[in-house]
Amino acid sequence: MLRKVFVVLFLTAIAVSTAEGQQWARKMFKTTSHDFGSVARGAKAEFRFELSNIYLEDVHISSVRTSCGCTNPRIEKPSLKTYEGGAIVAKFNTGAYLGQRGATLTVYIDKPYPAQVQLHVRGYIRSDVVVNPGSVRLGDIDQGNGANAEVSISHAGRSDWRVLEVRSANPHISAKVTETGRSGGQVSYKLSVQLDEGAPAGYINDHLVLVTNDYNSKQIPVLVEGRVLSSITVSPATLFMGVVEPGKKVTRQLVVRGKKPFRILSVTCDGKSFEFQDPTNGGEAKLVHLVPVTFVAGEGSGKVTRTIRIETDSGGTAPELAAYAVVAQ
Repeated sequence: MLRKVFVVLFLTAIAVSTAEGQQWARKMFKTTSHDFGSVARGAKAEFRFELSNIYLEDVHISSVRTSCGCTNPRIEKPSLKTYEGGAIVAKFNTGAYLGQRGATLTVYIDKPYPAQVQLHVRGYIRSDVVVNPGSVRLGDIDQGNGANAEVSISHAGRSDWRVLEVRSANPHISAKVTETGRSGGQVSYKLSVQLDEGAPAGYINDHLVLVTNDYNSKQIPVLVEGRVLSSITVSPATLFMGVVEPGKKVTRQLVVRGKKPFRILSVTCDGKSFEFQDPTNGGEAKLVHLVPVTFVAGEGSGKVTRTIRIETDSGGTAPELAAYAVVAQ
């Protein structure tokens, strides 16, 4: 009898420990579920389950598995240092599946402690609407230049089906549709997309929404993707100085690159804690500049976050990046 009681208590302790392990890991995710809604066949549909390491220990994601072939997951960044962000990217397989679909993605974490987190996706893949190619691909664009791209939209089954308007939440992206064919229940459109010259540097990952006269499924999302390249780039994009003891200092290095030789005029930071040693590099124009950054920890503990701004003679917007450190014993 005593042995049975011990076994029950032991198994209960394991179950509680597992639940607690999953709870600390789940806290890192912004959300654990996503509904793709109604998407066209062949359309590129992805969702980033963003997470951030809110702990002092490094976090390592060993693998992720899916319960259904309708969703393909991938780990954007397996290892995350303190306050570093990453994502589990869920790609809806709209080319091989149709109808209502859903999947559970199980994320396996092996460091600092074993844990599992379950993510859930669902959506309806239409068979009557096809997007080709699956997204609007703008490619790489130099900042200050515009870009154009086209995709085709086709519908089968209703001869009176129409696209009424195209909506864009990005002020730098505009689009229009042109009907290219209508006969025998087949309707086709050309979707023309334009990125204006004022688009800021960075990745483009936005959705246009096609509003149709189909009241059962009125809206169809179309992904627009690309990257606007600045004339000056800074790496790493986010500078983590590490976990630093109070009163100590640590130095890291920024790499600033240009498409042609340039000069660094100044490197500034809001607030204190960060220092820059000869950021102008003697005023020499070069393709690559190395900028040492020193963090001096105060006596208080906690996370310190600042914005570093780099001014150059190349014109355009000065590059900015977030720099942070954790002060702890």
